[in-house]
Amino acid sequence: MKKNVIVLAAAVCMAAALTACGSSKSTTETTTAAAETTTATADTTAADAADTSAAADEKTESTGGKIVMVTNAEFPPYEYHENDTIVGIDADIARAVAEQMGVELEIQDMAFDSLIPAIQSGKADFAAAGMTVDEDRLKNVDFTDTYAQAAQVIIVKKDSPIASPDELTGKKIGVQTGTTGDIYASDIENAEVQRFNKGMEAVMALNQGKIDAVIIDREPAKVFVKENEGLKILDEAFTEEEYAIAVKKGNTELLEKMNAAIKELKESGELQKIVDKYITAE
Repeated sequence: MKKNVIVLAAAVCMAAALTACGSSKSTTETTTAAAETTTATADTTAADAADTSAAADEKTESTGGKIVMVTNAEFPPYEYHENDTIVGIDADIARAVAEQMGVELEIQDMAFDSLIPAIQSGKADFAAAGMTVDEDRLKNVDFTDTYAQAAQVIIVKKDSPIASPDELTGKKIGVQTGTTGDIYASDIENAEVQRFNKGMEAVMALNQGKIDAVIIDREPAKVFVKENEGLKILDEAFTEEEYAIAVKKGNTELLEKMNAAIKELKESGELQKIVDKYITAE
């Protein structure tokens, strides 16, 4: 009887031991499975985050990000301030080009003679500022296809004896620093060229009798003469020229994209609409 009790007790202990071992193994397997699930979840989350990041990068790349334009907003109707916004032909064309390219446009205002250095240094992507394509500038920047035809004209007082470009010899001539007028005025024989940061400052000097004439683009000239009594524009233009957008020399990728956008704006008639918005046909 005692022997049977001992055997029974031993059997009970063995059963308990086996039960305990089985429970331990089950708990371990459950914990491992949970860890694997957590790891899988973390991996999925990381993958999702990577996909989201990649999608964001792809979206940024497809839209092209931001592009910076520099101009001198003292040149109506091509660029000027309207409250806190820079508007005008160049500004509107630049916005239309940026939209065609799928990029955000930022416009920065600075002195005209600082525009090309800003492009060369990488502070800006392009300049649109009633800028004429000429050999000197082509040494420093590349130009897009032209988008406007213009002319440099001569502003004088209505009672001035000056009647043609040939009569500027030996005269005091006002120009805006760094502009085409500045470049060409320097070639006039015995002329005293006075340079101003803004075209309007040159016109004011003419009104005050400090200079004899102002050489400036035709469209801004019309605005200045309209706003200042006693002035007129000579019938004969000083030069004929074309405007284009300047980009960093060698930046063919941007140049090609901008040319494609300009071509589309010309073909759709949108570019002419922008010009007509600011310039009334005579």
